[in-house]
Amino acid sequence: MTLLAIGLLIGLCVIGLAMIPLGLPGLWVMVGGILAYGWLTGFRSVGVATIAIVLGLAFLGEIIENWIGFRYAKRYGGSTRSGWGALIGGLIGAVIGVPVAVIGSVIGAFVGSFIGAALFEYSYSRHAGVATRAGWGAVVGRAAGAAVKIALGLVIAVIGVFALLSYRP
Repeated sequence: MTLLAIGLLIGLCVIGLAMIPLGLPGLWVMVGGILAYGWLTGFRSVGVATIAIVLGLAFLGEIIENWIGFRYAKRYGGSTRSGWGALIGGLIGAVIGVPVAVIGSVIGAFVGSFIGAALFEYSYSRHAGVATRAGWGAVVGRAAGAAVKIALGLVIAVIGVFALLSYRP
């Protein structure tokens, strides 16, 4: 049982980290791996504090990813409307890109963020240059958000390793 738990934890952490750049819910897969490890080992090394921390980090990753995309669209000269366009366009693009294997949702999210921010900004400012800059800001923001989520994923993986190392049967 312990080998199964170790394999599950390590496997889900690695898979989760690989999922993040693809725009998939990798942090939640990692949280699931830590919860499964805790359950399989009788929660001897995974307690309430560990669960709360990894859940908090996963929620934080989702919030930061969306906020950064929103913020960068505004930072590159767009209005609040362009931030909302980046968020909505990114979500729609990710859904539309799903049929393309592996990277479709990632490409869709980036393209959708650009188009959403640019269209929403153009509908507000009526200046193509401002709209284009806001679109590029949304793309940069989405990339920065993914980088933050990968960093948080590494922190969650380290927490999982510490739980693994502190297990005493």
